[in-house]
Amino acid sequence: MLYTLSPLTVGVGLIFLAFALYKFIVYPAFISPLSQIPNAHPTAPFSEAWILWKRYQRQNNRTIHAAHVKHGRIVRLAPNELSVNCVDGGIRTIYAGGFEKGDCYINMFSQPFNKPHSARRRLMSNVYSKSFIQTSAQLGSNSKTLLKERFLPYVNKAAEDNVNVNVHEMNNAFTMDFMSAYLFGMACSTNFTADAGFRRHWLFQYQRRKPFEFHKQELPNFTRLCNFLHVPFVPRYVDEANNEIEDWGIRMCDSANAYFGELEAIETEPVLYKQLKTALQNQLEHSSKDVEANQPQLDKDQQRLSVASDMLDHLSAGHETSAICLTYVYWEMSKRPELQRRLREELMTLSPQMNWTAKDLETFELPHPKAIDSLPLLHAILMETLRLHAPIPGPQPRITPPKPTELAGYSGIPAGVRVSAQAYTLHRNPEVFPEPEEWKYDRWLKDADSLELKEMLRWFWAFGSGGRMCIGSNLAMQEMKLWLAALYSNYETELVDDEGIEAIDAYTTKPKSNKLILKFRHISERNG
Repeated sequence: MLYTLSPLTVGVGLIFLAFALYKFIVYPAFISPLSQIPNAHPTAPFSEAWILWKRYQRQNNRTIHAAHVKHGRIVRLAPNELSVNCVDGGIRTIYAGGFEKGDCYINMFSQPFNKPHSARRRLMSNVYSKSFIQTSAQLGSNSKTLLKERFLPYVNKAAEDNVNVNVHEMNNAFTMDFMSAYLFGMACSTNFTADAGFRRHWLFQYQRRKPFEFHKQELPNFTRLCNFLHVPFVPRYVDEANNEIEDWGIRMCDSANAYFGELEAIETEPVLYKQLKTALQNQLEHSSKDVEANQPQLDKDQQRLSVASDMLDHLSAGHETSAICLTYVYWEMSKRPELQRRLREELMTLSPQMNWTAKDLETFELPHPKAIDSLPLLHAILMETLRLHAPIPGPQPRITPPKPTELAGYSGIPAGVRVSAQAYTLHRNPEVFPEPEEWKYDRWLKDADSLELKEMLRWFWAFGSGGRMCIGSNLAMQEMKLWLAALYSNYETELVDDEGIEAIDAYTTKPKSNKLILKFRHISERNG
């Protein structure tokens, strides 16, 4: 017997069909305020599947860059997502305008809301300021110790033994030792330089988590559902690695508690840890509330975990990004022996010079950080590396505010739209950086008042911008300049194997092969 649908059922079905067509096809493609913005992909108005697939395949940065090259300074990536590539009407509006982060971000660097973030940031901003860092007795003492007793002896042994060195692993060791010494003091810092076994284990655990960051960041609800249902969406070893690193971070903090108060040696002061913990303790003792952040104060156990979480955040971000940048500086410099010679000539103008010999460690002294910071060629080399090989080239997502906003000349962009910019594309604007795919350090050797230099600095985004600009940028620049000055004052670098040096396509990058093999040669060998 043939079943016949009633007119009411047919009518209801047609209404639902019409509604679905309007909501998912007609409105996003033709009526939405975003419909006038160029689509990065034909399916962008209807689905985010294509860009999620690109992100899952680690093709995000280059895909977005190609879309901007084709369509201009703003593109639509998904029904509710845009990417911008301009300063005025772009990064200035988004990142200086207080746009919030999404809800899948945590910790001080990535807290989703600006008020808690700004309150937390103020607790630590002074110990990251350029004036504090350049005059810090703890940082000066520890920098000298690390260079004199770890970094330069490590390089010297490699040069004397004529062995090949994976400098990417070496850089991770040095930057971790440097960052942990500033955060926790020398007595509680790591010694990744000497402890190769633990260094490699820790770096392995740290890196094996990275491919699965996609799930939490791009599919947070689905990831939470899988966790609730005990479905192994993410391998168990990822949680095990996270737990091990978190426990290690808590132990680092606990060990630093012994170095509060009066200290016999300035190098043992846990500068950043002490700054944050003391500020939070003061808040707790006064039983007050952070009115601006509108958050109740933490009890002691919560405070301990909160501080440890922030410290691990600073330690991870600080060591990894500097290590990546140094790797690419060494790569570019090792292809240019003449540039090494020119840099060495500039370094010889420092007083005192950074000459190091194993036989006379006591005479080794460091120039004032301001003197190293003012070297134009060293600065240009580092800036160009940060431009072309930005350690964090990927998008920095934000959410549009409640009131409609204008971006890149398009008005009426509604609330709740995910918008972002990325250093990868900003740094490849050929109108600002001619021959953008070429490493040309001399583009930064312009007069300070030149219009070209001012425009490049407006587009330079290696550390982000606005209220969430990298809080550790001054420390990172001082650290990297110091390391490079010490190395090239005493050694030449020679390229041995750069297979796989191409950067992975990710939010935080690194060489695909996770290595760069160089040889070190003491300058006295050539002079002799």
